Amino acid sequence: MSIDLIIALTGFALVTTVTPGPNNFLLLASGVNFGFRRSLPHMLGINIGFPLMILLIGLGLGRVFEAYPPVYSALRWVGAAYMVYLAYKIAVSAPSGEGSGAGTPMSFVQAVLFQWVNPKGWIIAVTAIATYTTASAYGWSVAMVALAFAAVSVPSSITWVFFGSGLRRLLGDPRLRRTFNIAMAALLIASLAPLLMQ
Repeated sequence: MSIDLIIALTGFALVTTVTPGPNNFLLLASGVNFGFRRSLPHMLGINIGFPLMILLIGLGLGRVFEAYPPVYSALRWVGAAYMVYLAYKIAVSAPSGEGSGAGTPMSFVQAVLFQWVNPKGWIIAVTAIATYTTASAYGWSVAMVALAFAAVSVPSSITWVFFGSGLRRLLGDPRLRRTFNIAMAALLIASLAPLLMQ
């Protein structure tokens, strides 16, 4: 992989991981509702789960979905239903410390598994593999794509959770926190638009 291709790939990875999408909306909401420290397993799940997903798709799972399109379609719709469920959980969650209904942040395993039902994640992974891999060194270039996303997703995740943690102090009033949670839930639902438009 040439240095020019690595620079282009890194730029693509940075732009796609730092811009709004389901992972970042969930990280922002987690930062607001649970703080930075309690959101660490969620961040780690994304930072390990997404590059792992890229590796698996690049090394053959994508071909399975090409051969059996109904499996891919089913996965997409299960993912959409799960995102609606997550949006509901965010919308009705009480601020942390407001009793037993405060909820818990997404776990490491939940965040890893969420990558497989995240429509934006699928679009990014398939686009990156199609655009930034080379036939002459395919396995190596798939690994480089995964490594690029692993490198840039860490500061991106930290930024979103840190921003949420900062908002946490500003949203001390439970009514403001509920309004924020409803807005995050609406944004998470809106992030399904690419799936619904296909």
